Amino acid sequence: MLNNLHFKQIRNKISFAGILFLAFVTLDCSSNEAIKQLSADERFALGMAAYKDEDYLAAIEEFKVVSLQYQGSRVADSAQFYMAECRYKREEYILAAFEYEVLIRNMYSSVFVPESRFKRATCYYELSPNSYLDQNYSRKAIDEYQAFIEYHPTDTLVAVAEQRINELNSKLAKKDYENGLTYMYMEYYKAATYYFDVVLDKYHDTPYAEPAMLKKAQALTNRKKYIEAKETVDKFYLKYPSSTLIAEAQQLQTEIESKRIEDEQKQKSIQLKQNEKSKLPQAGG
Repeated sequence: MLNNLHFKQIRNKISFAGILFLAFVTLDCSSNEAIKQLSADERFALGMAAYKDEDYLAAIEEFKVVSLQYQGSRVADSAQFYMAECRYKREEYILAAFEYEVLIRNMYSSVFVPESRFKRATCYYELSPNSYLDQNYSRKAIDEYQAFIEYHPTDTLVAVAEQRINELNSKLAKKDYENGLTYMYMEYYKAATYYFDVVLDKYHDTPYAEPAMLKKAQALTNRKKYIEAKETVDKFYLKYPSSTLIAEAQQLQTEIESKRIEDEQKQKSIQLKQNEKSKLPQAGG
């Protein structure tokens, strides 16, 4: 009797649980079905709500649905742009750059194209490391900012792009200048000259051009190329007449002349000894 009663209670509990489960599944399916039936605008609104709440992963999922399933809708480019913005906000710069590029390439008439070009460049700008590291991202950022300026010369962000190009060029100049200093320290003066020339040729409008010119003259002096060294210092005076490095240039000029004279005297002494040796009677003569 007790066993039968206990069995009935268990059966009733199982039945009730089953009913709850079925109700939950039904509600869940209905809810999912309702979500599936949302329009592009409604999906986009859900994404923007999550975006404003800084729930960027949830926003990405909504924007992705709009971008993939409603490509011809009026909010497709907005969804693509904000999907890139979510990646940017999450500091996923490589992914963000890709999403901006998708918009630029596939939605070229969108009002978001100018900002996407600028933001794509900014992704690489954010990835640009310290000057002593590889500067591949710095170069990519420069190329992208230049493309932005070429395509959108009247945009209000052009001034920012130009300022960042100058900043990145200075970083590249610093790397090459420091490479030159390293080779100077190692006494590889030809390699040092090469890097100082890179700074002077490619980054002549950066703060590293002035010291690079003097260091080039120093490297040439150490290579005993006194005429070229003197010409380099003379160019420095012409190009930077009010430089704070004028005193250093004057000191270097004196050093160049002193070493030139010293070298000439050594060469004369060597030549004199050779001449004297040639005048000595040959053994067995």
